[in-house]
Amino acid sequence: MLKKEKKTILIVDDDQDYLFQMKTNVKDMGFDVITAYTLKEAEDIVARTKPDLAILDLMMENQDTGFILCHKIKSKYPDLPIIIVSAVTAETGMLFDVTTDEERDWIKADLFLDKGIRMDQLHKEINKLLKI
Repeated sequence: MLKKEKKTILIVDDDQDYLFQMKTNVKDMGFDVITAYTLKEAEDIVARTKPDLAILDLMMENQDTGFILCHKIKSKYPDLPIIIVSAVTAETGMLFDVTTDEERDWIKADLFLDKGIRMDQLHKEINKLLKI
């Protein structure tokens, strides 16, 4: 019987505590995890490897860093599922979503989640995007 290859998830966030927590939780879900703390680090990783899915923070070095990174990843790997996870709504009151074609066209992410998501919910969303 063939051993099923583990899927690799890239997680990018400038909050090191949150990044460590997410990495631990996603590894516990059975995935391999690559992490990056900055836009540059994430770009370097994507230049040399293709993860199966990416989870990006929205506000890192700049308020739109996650959108910029999302565009760069999608231009290289259009089929790679991307989840943007952010506290932007709690911090600014601004609402983002990817439920309409227009929103998906400029945001480029496959899913937008507010930080504080339960890990069982995140696991379900990852599995749905990876078609597991």
